[in-house]
Amino acid sequence: MNTQSSIPLAEIMRPKNINEIIGQQHILGDGQSLRVAIDSGNLPSMILWGPPGVGKTTIARVISHNVDAQFLSLSAVLSGVKEIRESVEKAQFASEQQNKKTILFVDEVHRFNKSQQDAFLPHIESGLITFIGATTENPSFEVNSALLSRCQTYVLKSLSSKELTDIINKVVQVYIKVRIDDLAREMILTYANGDARRLINLLEMLLNSLKPEWNGNITSKLVEKIISDKVRRFDKNGEQFYDQISAMHKSVRGSNPDASVYWLLRMIDGGADPLYLARRIIRISIEDIGLADPKAQTMALEAYQIFERLGFPEGELALVNAILYLSLAPKSNASYMAYNETKTFIKEHQQFDVPLHLRNAPTKLMENLDYGKNYRYAHNEPDAYAAGVKYFPDEMNPIKFYKPTSRGLEIKIKEKLDYLKSLDDSYKNNQEKK
Repeated sequence: MNTQSSIPLAEIMRPKNINEIIGQQHILGDGQSLRVAIDSGNLPSMILWGPPGVGKTTIARVISHNVDAQFLSLSAVLSGVKEIRESVEKAQFASEQQNKKTILFVDEVHRFNKSQQDAFLPHIESGLITFIGATTENPSFEVNSALLSRCQTYVLKSLSSKELTDIINKVVQVYIKVRIDDLAREMILTYANGDARRLINLLEMLLNSLKPEWNGNITSKLVEKIISDKVRRFDKNGEQFYDQISAMHKSVRGSNPDASVYWLLRMIDGGADPLYLARRIIRISIEDIGLADPKAQTMALEAYQIFERLGFPEGELALVNAILYLSLAPKSNASYMAYNETKTFIKEHQQFDVPLHLRNAPTKLMENLDYGKNYRYAHNEPDAYAAGVKYFPDEMNPIKFYKPTSRGLEIKIKEKLDYLKSLDDSYKNNQEKK
């Protein structure tokens, strides 16, 4: 049963009005912000920000149809200043000769450089065009602030399984002799991963692969055959990547081993560089565990080295072991906080000379200048500690940058520091009595 036709399935299924759009009801539902703007005809220029396949282009086309405007489309990948200028000329002609508004849709607007994005500003301000930019990247970082300030940003979401199922059902309604078994549906939904375009492209391949003797039955075996390369959507340079890195880091910090290993393997499955992930694991061991469990740092570093030597798939288990160990280890950011506080203090305060008693005196001149005078060699002191010695510059009062927690090895470290402080206090009291 070959259903192949000259019209792509995506075009057949493309919504013609707002009510046919599946998903994005948080902005397109009755009474929601974008729906109100569309219905009133008082459209702002806008940025549609969301992952691939959630309807950015479709929404722009439906808006144009709804307000009876000329629809012009540019791709920032393929277009430049010449195409922008031509679009502006078409908008001027439509306005002057046809009394018609123009919606200028720019796909992947983040790929335009600053000067190209600036080219739209006077025409947005004059009202010649209603600008709709689509981007998969965070516009706060990727869209020129001047352009962003003139646009309303709408955040689009990946489609839910229910919304994707609604699309499947619509396709089945078009191809009434086609049936999809439950396991096949589940596989299709998993592969689509919230992306309607990915879903429809897969359905089209499945429909075109049907043979007459199969009687229109799409089975799990057919789905598995078509999606033999199960590469999930994953932008290794985009915001999704950094969101998932953040989720892994915070899961470890939150001592949740299951979520930690989930995010790690999800990123590896999506094509992330395992050695980059290994470096992040080392960073987590330093920042969030530190001296509460120094072995965590060793585990993380060894996992990196093991993956370097073994690669896939054996090396993955070393990363899993490390992430699990880190998530279960006692947590402390005391050394990380000490690092930040000390760097800030150094930048913001005057730099004083090293006290004379802490200086080396390798020459007679330096010795005559009192370098090293009255220095107390700690190994010759009780408990190998020179109580009462000041190690900061003379002009500074001692500052406590490192504040150990009451977790893991830092319990013992805190006890040691408290004991040393008691020796200092005792030494000071004895000196005052003399």
